[in-house]
Amino acid sequence: MRAVIQRVKQASVTVDGQVVSSIGPGLMWITKEDTKVDCEYLLKKIFGLKLWPNPESDKSWDKSVKDLQYEVLFVSQFTLYATTSKGLKPDFHLAAGSEYSKAFYEEFLVDAKKIYNPERIKDGQFGAMMDVGLVNDGPVTISLDSKNK
Repeated sequence: MRAVIQRVKQASVTVDGQVVSSIGPGLMWITKEDTKVDCEYLLKKIFGLKLWPNPESDKSWDKSVKDLQYEVLFVSQFTLYATTSKGLKPDFHLAAGSEYSKAFYEEFLVDAKKIYNPERIKDGQFGAMMDVGLVNDGPVTISLDSKNK
């Protein structure tokens, strides 16, 4: 399971001109799904990574999204599995099919809401062409792959 995590000051997802989700300070996460074990690994990382300074001290990289009760915006993105080794056209054969991915993504969101405040978790619209806007904070962008622990 791959994820790109971005520390943001704000982020939003728009579909057909309508904002479907938006957050203030927090994390924006984008991925394609694999297995339950991968899901558990990434949820632990997403909510536990120390990506913010401690507001009560000058200690950097000391607080997680969960520590600060920030929001998280999840956006499913199969393009993280593109291969470009042959030519210039991306190949997405490593991405799971949409039927499997949609069910897995919905289950992932349920699991995320079990371990973190459900009101702080937002998501995009699975399978839609989304306009994703964000203000990257730092910038801080971290790539994770559960297969490369």
